Amino acid sequence: MNRPLITLTAAAVLGLSATAQAGEPLKIGISAEPYPPFTYTSSEGEWTGFEVELGMAICEAMERACEITPTGWSGIIPSLKAGRIDMIMNSMSITEARQRVIDFSDPYYFTPGAFVAADDLTLNGPDDLAGQVLGVQAATTNATYARRALRDQVGDIRLYDQAEQVNRDLLSGRLDVILADKIAMTEFLERDEAEGYEIKATAPRHAAYGEGVGIGIRQDDDALEADLNAAIAKVREDGTCRALSEEYFDTDICT
Repeated sequence: MNRPLITLTAAAVLGLSATAQAGEPLKIGISAEPYPPFTYTSSEGEWTGFEVELGMAICEAMERACEITPTGWSGIIPSLKAGRIDMIMNSMSITEARQRVIDFSDPYYFTPGAFVAADDLTLNGPDDLAGQVLGVQAATTNATYARRALRDQVGDIRLYDQAEQVNRDLLSGRLDVILADKIAMTEFLERDEAEGYEIKATAPRHAAYGEGVGIGIRQDDDALEADLNAAIAKVREDGTCRALSEEYFDTDICT
């Protein structure tokens, strides 16, 4: 796929809002660990990806100035609550547990979890995980699902701080199976080094996966929530979300 790159640095802003005029653009928090094709750095070292571009389009629809602010995934919710970022737009699923500490915008996309393993491994679903070593990124809905639904079925569950660490251990043979976002795994399997691996099955719908992916915000930011919901509706209705999704994934994942 040919993917357009946009030039975004921590100082790049869009919009002419009062916030921008005051020199205080809204900070969009993303994980400092790349998560292609949703968020990653280009060869020029600039952040791009489906959610980076969509985030900027949402800011433009709100007529607000925004900047990309990378932070560690494990500390991204504390960073939001402490005011170091103003929103999280990083494939964060809307779940009951997260809604106890932050609020969310309306969902803007949904994809299921996927089990990935070597071509020659027989795996048609969770029932075939007996004796297997499963890798999953910690603090994700996939990790919650694995902990709640798979602990008695799988041989061992190993948690990792970063998605790329999970991918590397699968390729090196230290894991038998990984569970991760299906779209991200489709991208991973396009790599040369992932030849011989495939998506074996998708995870069933489960409460751990929540209602879809939304933009995380502080619980008292009611005005921002309303603005974000209106902007999400706009980029969905005018085709912006669909066009970006088709550029990055060859399909429409927008809700």
